[in-house]
Amino acid sequence: MTAEPPADEVKTVAQSRVTLSALMGPQDANNHGNVHGGVIMKMVDEVGALAAMRHARAPVVTVVVDSVTFLEPIRVGHLVQCDAEITYVGRTSMEVRVRVTSENPLTGTSSVTNNAYLVYVALDPDGRPTPVPRLTFTTDDERRRAEEARERQAYRKRMSHG
Repeated sequence: MTAEPPADEVKTVAQSRVTLSALMGPQDANNHGNVHGGVIMKMVDEVGALAAMRHARAPVVTVVVDSVTFLEPIRVGHLVQCDAEITYVGRTSMEVRVRVTSENPLTGTSSVTNNAYLVYVALDPDGRPTPVPRLTFTTDDERRRAEEARERQAYRKRMSHG
């Protein structure tokens, strides 16, 4: 039996936000100087899991990686920053939005290189799904992202029962 969070436990999107940054070196790249997609995907999953853990205050596991869209290459020597926040919560699951930016520290130019949506489930001490706090929204952008997240979640459910 999993424990229920207190009925009044509600958290804001801001309480889940996490940023993870790393300088990309030769060990992260192919022979052309482009950072491997797997390196970015690992960072995306780590920062997403941290945002989910921050919201749930429980260990989490990755259930779904909807997509990781690579908009442009990231080069060796660039600073990669991954920003994550909760966009939706179910009973035990949480959707996290991750935005990846790449900055050339020599020129100061930066651009969004990736967007990703991942779903995590919170676990109790026995490794079973456990309820998570509800989510409240404080901006129009957060409400819009939550509505888009509900649509993605409904699509995921349709596809898993199809």
